Order: sequence, then C-alpha cells, then structure tokens
Amino acid sequence: MNTNLVPRRAVGEDVPSIEALVSGAYGVYVPRTGRKPKPMLADYHHALSNHHVWVIERQLSVVAVLELIPRKSHLLIENVAVDPKFQRTGLGRQLMAFAETEAIRQRLPEVRLYTNELFTENISLYLSLGFQETHRETMNGGTAVHMAKQVV
Repeated sequence: MNTNLVPRRAVGEDVPSIEALVSGAYGVYVPRTGRKPKPMLADYHHALSNHHVWVIERQLSVVAVLELIPRKSHLLIENVAVDPKFQRTGLGRQLMAFAETEAIRQRLPEVRLYTNELFTENISLYLSLGFQETHRETMNGGTAVHMAKQVV
C-alpha cells in the first residue's frame, strides 16, 4: 500500500499528466458505456481554477488525482482516478479518506459523489467505504448513482 504518498494541490503543469491518467483510468469504461465517461471530457484547466484538485506523485509522475467541489452543505467528489499501473495499491482509498478529512477541515458534514451505474466496481468500493446510495438519475445518456457519507 502506498499510504506514505501525500497528496499535493495540482498546478497547471500537471494538466497533461492528469488528462493522460484520467484517460487511462476511465478508458476501460468506454466499451461498457459506448462513450467517453464525463471525466475524460473534463477541462482540467477549468477544474484547477474553480475546484480543489489534488494529485499524488510517485517518482515524479502523477499517479492519482482527486477533484473536490465544496458546496454549502457537503463536499462533492467530482472525480477520483488512479493510474491503471497503480490501481489496487490503496491510492484510491487513500484519496477517499483524504476527501473525508478535507470535508471535516472545511466543516462540511457530508461527502457526496456520483458514478455511472455501469461502474459496478466503483459502487462496490464506495459502499465498502461507508457511502450509501441516495438516489439515481438519468445523466449524460446513462444513469448516475448518487451516494453520500456523513463525516461528522
């Protein structure tokens, strides 16, 4: 497990690495959904300017990314992705725990996220981390599963 890798705020120079990482991490879902998932289409320059984006580096390469959007009543996890070469090493769980810590630091009582209902591995992970499904909705040609976890 890579628990000794500390997230840092992303900077503009990280955008190409983030885009490549996200493309690799979410590319597996293209055949399943018939289209690129939302994170593959995101403008990460915009995200850096308007959201809280964190990365984890290993040997000077970005290997994981976390995009957070603070709201009045909760912290939204907009995206969490791990380079496929580093998946199943604990980085995703580490970033999810980091998001919870950030919510507490920002005095927000809840962390929320949403994912495609076809991303069953993600749903299983989030349930194992204590998230609960709150509702489903049609979104971008698919069905989004909304989930939440109380942190305080």
